[in-house]
Amino acid sequence: MRVDQYLWCIRMFKSRTIASIFCKKGHVKINEKNVKPSKEILIFDNISIRKNQVWFKINVIDIPKSRISAKIVSLYCINKTDISLLDNNKLQKLSPNNTRDKRKGRPTKKDRREIDEIKSN
Repeated sequence: MRVDQYLWCIRMFKSRTIASIFCKKGHVKINEKNVKPSKEILIFDNISIRKNQVWFKINVIDIPKSRISAKIVSLYCINKTDISLLDNNKLQKLSPNNTRDKRKGRPTKKDRREIDEIKSN
């Protein structure tokens, strides 16, 4: 089974087209190598997917014949993602855009220096 089709079948992506785009952009790796959407999946492969600033790690257990329900996804893959990274509040705090009021417009030169100072620390 193709990697884009597998990711769609286990409900990592809403459509197969989106899964293909992620593969083409290099956000999907099999055994730590970037892959094309047409790469064949094998049992016991390790898949890494970069989605929403987090690398999801999946181990393939079995290959489904078609798209499966959310209840039985665990029969076909094991999710090895670090759960502490999935907290949305932590990701927002790490984002540099969180500190600035969005209604202010473009940052001034002084604002830019402060942002760069925060990034360097």
